[in-house]
Amino acid sequence: MAKAKKIWVNLASAGAALLLGISGLGYAWLHSSLPALDGERRLPQLAAPAAVATDLHGIPSIHAASRTDALRVLGYVTARDRLFQMDLMRRKNAGRLAEVFGDKAFDSDKQARIYGFKLRAGRVFAALPVTHREYLQAYADGVNSYLMQARVLPFEFGALGYSPELWQAEDCLLMMFGMFETLTARAEQSERMLSVMQRSLPAAAVAFFTPDTDRYTDQLLQAGASLRPSQPVPAAILQPLLAQSGRVGPQLADAAAGESLAGSNAWAVSGRKTADGRAILANDMHLSINVPNIWYRIELAYPGVEAVGVNLPGTPFLIAGSNRYLAWGVTNLGGDFLDLVQLETDPEYAGQYRDGDGWRAFEQRRETIRIKGGGERELVVRETRWGPVADKPLLGRAVAIRWAALDTEAVNTEWLELEQSKNLEQALTIANRAGVPQLNVLFADNGGRIAWTLTGKIPLRFGGDGSVSTSWADGNTGWSGYLPPERMPHNLDPAQGFLASANERRFGADYPVVIGHQFANGYRAFRISQKLRQTALHDEWSLFNLQLDTESEFFGYYRQLALHALNGIDPAAQAETAAIRAYLLAWNGRADADSLGLPLLVEFRKQLIEAVIPPFLAACKQADPEFSYAWNYVDTPLQALLSAADPALLPDAAKYRDWDGFVAAQLQAAAGKLLARNPGKKLADLTWGSQNKAAYAHPFSKAMPFLAAFLNMPEQTLAGCTGYCVRVAGANFAASERLVVSPGHWQDGILHMPGGQSGHPLSEFYMDQQPYWLQGVPLALQAGDAEYRWTLKP
Repeated sequence: MAKAKKIWVNLASAGAALLLGISGLGYAWLHSSLPALDGERRLPQLAAPAAVATDLHGIPSIHAASRTDALRVLGYVTARDRLFQMDLMRRKNAGRLAEVFGDKAFDSDKQARIYGFKLRAGRVFAALPVTHREYLQAYADGVNSYLMQARVLPFEFGALGYSPELWQAEDCLLMMFGMFETLTARAEQSERMLSVMQRSLPAAAVAFFTPDTDRYTDQLLQAGASLRPSQPVPAAILQPLLAQSGRVGPQLADAAAGESLAGSNAWAVSGRKTADGRAILANDMHLSINVPNIWYRIELAYPGVEAVGVNLPGTPFLIAGSNRYLAWGVTNLGGDFLDLVQLETDPEYAGQYRDGDGWRAFEQRRETIRIKGGGERELVVRETRWGPVADKPLLGRAVAIRWAALDTEAVNTEWLELEQSKNLEQALTIANRAGVPQLNVLFADNGGRIAWTLTGKIPLRFGGDGSVSTSWADGNTGWSGYLPPERMPHNLDPAQGFLASANERRFGADYPVVIGHQFANGYRAFRISQKLRQTALHDEWSLFNLQLDTESEFFGYYRQLALHALNGIDPAAQAETAAIRAYLLAWNGRADADSLGLPLLVEFRKQLIEAVIPPFLAACKQADPEFSYAWNYVDTPLQALLSAADPALLPDAAKYRDWDGFVAAQLQAAAGKLLARNPGKKLADLTWGSQNKAAYAHPFSKAMPFLAAFLNMPEQTLAGCTGYCVRVAGANFAASERLVVSPGHWQDGILHMPGGQSGHPLSEFYMDQQPYWLQGVPLALQAGDAEYRWTLKP
């Protein structure tokens, strides 16, 4: 899955309350909020007795007489372990954070109110099948049973001075809207960027800087035609653009953000690639890592179904996992399912926008945002036939947000049916009908077969490809609905015996529907496919080891460039040159914790992006002071410029004689920045792990740093990198779980995640999985022997 947007807000306003709570109530108060794990409980809505066995890692195994009862119990035990996390996410998506965090949360609330997630959740719920409404209600009943029975609520509520409201069935959908925002809302920034570039630059320059391919993607697709193919350096076009950069100057410093990292890996091998004919699925979803982790491990058993995997707290969805017939995993599709519609307005028609040959009045929605300690703030949201009006105009014009997530017809709970699916064909149909965030889905069944498809609604556009903002008023541009389930792409049982997805572009120009404009760089998908192809037979261990692969050929280009650049450094800096050369030559080609050289290569690439690209985009910065170039295929134009080394395109030619001198200066600058962050150290001291450390924090520790040691995961060295090796691991973005499973062979399955099951810092399950995840040590897929037992009765 793509890089996730953080759900935590700045909690500085809660610091004083937390300090008062800790000092006044102390450890005993904290300990009193730990939930009991043994004994008997009453759930009024249960139809029959149920049981929960909790193992030594806090993983609950639920046994119930029906699915609705199983979901009641799931809601109950999830609230036991994650209630504050659930309420925080619910508040964020409903636009109600400021009620407990104050004015600092207003901007977050404002965006959620503009989207109208709460309103739309109610509409979607009303349109669901009766059975699905019952499932969501059963889950909510379970949460509320815990709320009403808990002796003491989690400590965060006391520190912030509020109590959570009862869980509503529609709140489960609010959580899903939050995932839509995390995974697909970034398309708005891409469209804003491309719209500014189209307005400000010649078409050839836009095409050069915004390809949808790289050399690894080309190899995967055999260089098949793309919608935005890579272009030769258009020197005659770029030269006058470069000349403009001097008039913008320092404002260009933040004009290039490089790329927007998004992630997830998933692959499946069929019986052709295993010794006993089993199919195996592997999935590691990449998201921002917070404390507690976003996922909740669960095992369910009710008549006809046994299922295991990871659940999204606050919902009854098993996002990735397996039943006895089928295993499934997902990666973020990374496409474009949001358009910004230019609105045509006229002062003579106040409060209206053009629609066809006439004018249509804006619908207005009044929102009241309550501020803790600061009264209320009113917000008027204008709605159009295409969607709400964005808070920020684009190039001086108001735009409406046409987003599949805000279309109640494009959102549903069909994903619930996967848990009960029994074969690939049935699962593919369910995935293609589902109205969830748009994802790649991979399947493996108990007969040795595998499949890939898409889930989520894919817009059918006409009159444009959605890459830039245009007016839809004349009716010649827009959406005509969504790709029908029967037309969704599939790949079943490929001859090569495996399928892989790592957010890369899978579609060429010949595909009849525009899925998106920029996907992830193809390196991870290339490396995964390479390793799967090289090994004749796989098992769960080989696939788990591939999840931990740290090879990063991607940075080889930059090492060669850097070594060549050293020849251009002034001989007077011979000692510095020798240290840099030795450091680069020591790199082992991997992102291991003890790897040398990689910290400089990462910094060098970043320095080149910031120094080479912005001077050509001065006109964009002049058109929009907030413009920032963030393109996932930035290395394609960057490397083209560096390889061409055209003297006429040399940035800051007044300072540098040639490209060799320019690149050498960037290498020295990168080394200087790296050493400045590590005072008293030499390059030879700087391993990759010393620079790549886990920083997985509970939100309260941001307001009260002295609590970090108590609330945060340990700050330890990490193997892996954030975008260009299979093992994705960074300071606050990483694999949020690692799953390996064959549906007929759960005893060999593997599943671990950062942190632990519980959100309570005194729980034995708060961080007990962290060492396994950090060190790449497997944990069993299934819950182990019961350490605690609950009996739940009507």
